[in-house]
Amino acid sequence: MTEDAMKVKAVDAAPPEAARIALDYLSGKVKKPSGDIFLLAVLAGAYVAFGAIAYLVAVSGGDGFSGLRQVAGGLVFSVGLVLVIVAGAELFTGDTMLVINRMRETLDASTMWRFWGLVYAGNLVGALLIASLFVGAGGHGQGDGAVGIAALETARTKVDKGIVALIASGILANMLVCLAVWVAQAARTVPGKIVALAGPITVFVAAGFEHSVANMSIVPMALAIASFAGPEFWTASGSAPEAFASVTVLGFAYNLFWVTLGNVVGGASIGLAYWYAYLRGR
Repeated sequence: MTEDAMKVKAVDAAPPEAARIALDYLSGKVKKPSGDIFLLAVLAGAYVAFGAIAYLVAVSGGDGFSGLRQVAGGLVFSVGLVLVIVAGAELFTGDTMLVINRMRETLDASTMWRFWGLVYAGNLVGALLIASLFVGAGGHGQGDGAVGIAALETARTKVDKGIVALIASGILANMLVCLAVWVAQAARTVPGKIVALAGPITVFVAAGFEHSVANMSIVPMALAIASFAGPEFWTASGSAPEAFASVTVLGFAYNLFWVTLGNVVGGASIGLAYWYAYLRGR
């Protein structure tokens, strides 16, 4: 390849071309064998869990709400989606844009639901695995328990929200996640993809919006801490398990159900908007 050709290849795609690239990206997903889809989904759940851990470390140790801490937490959380896109993995929230393929009648409903089910289950397995390893490694005890308390307080906020708030927050979160995935398709280089992803992801995390796959790791971490942390953790952190009584398995299921519904609506809205603008009838 000549130097001029390489320069052309590196130029970021304009929106209509990015839409075509995104369509190819989505279309290739459902063609993989089921085993590969599940494995890549496990990896995505793990990658997002790594981002969630980075978020908890960034926001821990402060008193009350801090906008700067939230922005810093959102920025480091974006590492999770960077790994998903650049390393290659299957994330349920981004895959909600497969509604584009349904609208183009290139994907039947049963295949889409089967694919979503595989990816969702794999994301949950990967997230639970990393959450378990993190707590087992004592990561929650960092900073005299500040990281563990950050996980508990974050989880308590999530399970205490009402249904309308969870759905609305889930919609907003996945609009931003799918925008991040979409604009990353326009970038032709790894640094370009990282920059494209970081902004939308930082916004959704800093604003406290609800992301089902992120919650698959954060809430189970809190559950494990509340159930298994020793007295030394509670003494060092200056807190008590009774303060987080609302963080339960039932509360986790409640949060996950309504947030997932919101995520599907949010992701579908972005996918349908760009299908209508750039791909309809073509």
